[in-house]
Amino acid sequence: MPGIEQTRQRAILHPHTAAERFRLDHAPPPEDLAPFLDGFWILHWNLTEPYRQQVLTYPVVHLSFTTDNIRAQITGVVSDTFTREISGTGRALGLRFRPGGFRPFLSAPVSTLTDRVLAAEEVFGQAARTAEDAVIAETDVPTALEQAAELLRTLRPVPDPVIDEAAGLVDAVSDDPSVLRVSQLAAIADMSTRRLQRLFAEYVGIGPKWVIRRARMQEAAARAAGGQQDWAALAAELGYADQSHFIRDFTNSTGAPPAQYADSAQEPTGP
Repeated sequence: MPGIEQTRQRAILHPHTAAERFRLDHAPPPEDLAPFLDGFWILHWNLTEPYRQQVLTYPVVHLSFTTDNIRAQITGVVSDTFTREISGTGRALGLRFRPGGFRPFLSAPVSTLTDRVLAAEEVFGQAARTAEDAVIAETDVPTALEQAAELLRTLRPVPDPVIDEAAGLVDAVSDDPSVLRVSQLAAIADMSTRRLQRLFAEYVGIGPKWVIRRARMQEAAARAAGGQQDWAALAAELGYADQSHFIRDFTNSTGAPPAQYADSAQEPTGP
């Protein structure tokens, strides 16, 4: 199993507080599963009091194995802000699929999973229950990751070139901040807007407009976590016609207006 590295994702709100509450590690996928998987994540926590974490999630599906009573589950794309409470001592292992990468494992469009959480057994059958017991009981993380990967291998997914197309378009949104409209992304894809929307529903699980808006909101939250900004300029940069619309979206996504979030999310500068 490839090496495990500690990471900090821009999707995590209040990242400095989060870093004090849990450790998040990342490992790349095995070569044979790379067409489907973006990688693994490993979460460890040891808390004296419960902690609630909010995440502006990416347009991907996750398969997770948790040592608490949640067990193994498949989480579709989360259109709202994702919130998870952790307490005591625990560990969670997750497989993060590429955008579109879950489609070969599902007999329906990925959009049928959006905003849903399913027991892994509902999608993968009895093989998921066997893997669940082994992964959760295994104390050695690399071994547990290999066991989780083996579950996918037993399902014999067929490589699909459309996955690369879907993932590439999602990456285009993340990599190019000038992509602010669905029509721009359709031009990059060299397809009609309607066809682009069908592609995203079938493979990604949510529409391109949401993907663009979520990427820009992740950018806004990351900037705010670094300190106060020129909010009017940032709103314009992210494609908002007026600052009030930006503030409303930011507040709905993070639970606080930009200036207030910036004050609360900054890294402490002293003892």
